[in-house]
Amino acid sequence: MVVTQEIVAVNGRRLTPQEIADILRERIRTGDLRAGERLPTQAELAQQFGVERGAVRQALRALADDGLLSNVSKGSPPRIAEPAPAHDEPQPTMVALGPRLTQAFSAPHVRVDAVCLTAQSLIPAIGEPLRLIHQDRIRPDQIDVRILLPSRDINLAFPVSVDARREDDDPVHQRWLAMRNAQGQVLQYNLQALRSTHDIDVHVSFRALPFTPPVKLYLLNGSEALYAYYMISRREEPTDSGTLEMYGTLGSESLLFSFETRAGRRDAAFVEQSQKWFDALWETITTDMTLS
Repeated sequence: MVVTQEIVAVNGRRLTPQEIADILRERIRTGDLRAGERLPTQAELAQQFGVERGAVRQALRALADDGLLSNVSKGSPPRIAEPAPAHDEPQPTMVALGPRLTQAFSAPHVRVDAVCLTAQSLIPAIGEPLRLIHQDRIRPDQIDVRILLPSRDINLAFPVSVDARREDDDPVHQRWLAMRNAQGQVLQYNLQALRSTHDIDVHVSFRALPFTPPVKLYLLNGSEALYAYYMISRREEPTDSGTLEMYGTLGSESLLFSFETRAGRRDAAFVEQSQKWFDALWETITTDMTLS
């Protein structure tokens, strides 16, 4: 394999390990570096990128943590990992999301983007990576979380009262809104607490969608998309003042389908297009949101 000479400086500085990892990751994604192919030695990569070998080692470690390299500690240059085999049958969101988030939080820079009705599934799923961080078993340097939730001002398609009321005091809408706000605040607090406890650079942002998302989508580190359909059913929910009859969904029970960039071109295209769709929503028709 021949690696062409890189631009060895950005704005007058050397490339960082993260930038080196991103360059190699992009080559793997596009097929310039193929499964089973051996990388050059660390010394050769250091020369080609114009950096110290320590920076190369950190970049390779990040790629290994993402599962993109194999034979990393065998004493010879690592190889590009074979695509991961297809996952087992899809599992409910509450079961499947936790392990995927734990793996994502093992990366130096954690990026999580989500489109959902509430943060109901995210709160328990984030518990395991937070526990590992507090045990000093994983230690990301930066965590960026962006979440798109429906606006409080729209008429939701679901959950909605069976009698299809649209008044401002609709108890089903008010119940959903209270859940959206409370769960979002809990998620934000738990993540941002890492700033003071572990000096991690954490950013958590919310924006409001002008429509009801018919699916839930989680994008992890730009390399995996988790996708589930909201299944609508007629339900009764007990409350302090009686029973609410609604058309709603148990989002935590929705089957979660996984797509990974390293699993082949079809999966990689799905992840890429899902990320572009999310970014477009974030930057255009969504609005600022206050969780109150």
